[in-house]
Amino acid sequence: MALPSYLQGFESLYAQDPRKTATEWFRQARFGLFMHYGLYSLLGRGEWVQFHERIPVAEYGKLADDFRAERFDADFITDLALEAGMRYVTITTRHHDSFSLWDTQQNTFSSVHTPAQRDLIAELAEACEKKKLGLFFYYSHGRDWRHPHAGNNDRWKQARPYYETPDPAYAYGEEHDLQRYLAFMHAQIKELLTGYGPVAGIWLDGWFTPASGNLAEWKLDETYALIHSLQPQVLISYKWGTGAEDFRAPELCWLQEHPLERDERPVEICWHLGGWGYTQANDGQHRGPDDVIKMLEDADAVDANLLLNVGPLGDGSIDPQDVATLREVGRRLRARGWA
Repeated sequence: MALPSYLQGFESLYAQDPRKTATEWFRQARFGLFMHYGLYSLLGRGEWVQFHERIPVAEYGKLADDFRAERFDADFITDLALEAGMRYVTITTRHHDSFSLWDTQQNTFSSVHTPAQRDLIAELAEACEKKKLGLFFYYSHGRDWRHPHAGNNDRWKQARPYYETPDPAYAYGEEHDLQRYLAFMHAQIKELLTGYGPVAGIWLDGWFTPASGNLAEWKLDETYALIHSLQPQVLISYKWGTGAEDFRAPELCWLQEHPLERDERPVEICWHLGGWGYTQANDGQHRGPDDVIKMLEDADAVDANLLLNVGPLGDGSIDPQDVATLREVGRRLRARGWA
């Protein structure tokens, strides 16, 4: 594979070991932009709204009829990331609600089959490659609130929304076949790693569901082998993980309560400015530049990256307060450096 644009400057090492090269680049990257965007953004009550409000699968699916993403602008997003001093972008290709932001061939529950009629991942991938930004794909592995055969057994009761009357969208009992869900995931991951150019990483989520049951049933070794076979430089994370990931990616709140046992792998701490998915109740109350600088200093003190989340509004635009914050953070970093 040709050298990805974000790895320019690492040519000689890349020729010897693409994943080692990507790991070294990642250690130096320090700062990335996280974006949670999907159907939940239209409601403005966070990315877990279907789960917490127990919205039936069919009713939640109707949100796709109103998804237009008219102000989702990949050029603006990547320019903003660069202005803030960031080196990479991580986006929710598919969150727990199972809505995909790319032209998946596995179902029609995607941004292409909405009034938007757009492959948002293709647009962002093109902008990142052009501007030498690494692109990470968040992908909900352990949780899927739409697929009939997704995991349903974790002890925190968070694998699926609880409906007093069983939702007819789900398979139950002997009809439930986790392997059909795994085949669906592998097909989607293959699409993402064969149709959108060089990818810096796959950021898996939903770890609690596999970990609370029979982890072996999830065949993570096959998933990881598939990823690395398709693009050898791709780095994999899965929150606290199973031991085979390329980097660790804990949330700041969990890290404060559950100190992470370090090993040789890089660590990326993720946190948000005003919620993960757009939360209207937090408008005007987002964290500001001083908070972000403090987070960067804290991450640097433990030799970790900071992945900072913004939750685009329903139309795909970035909250003006977050735009101002990121621009100011970038100004300060340019003025004083990273020390």
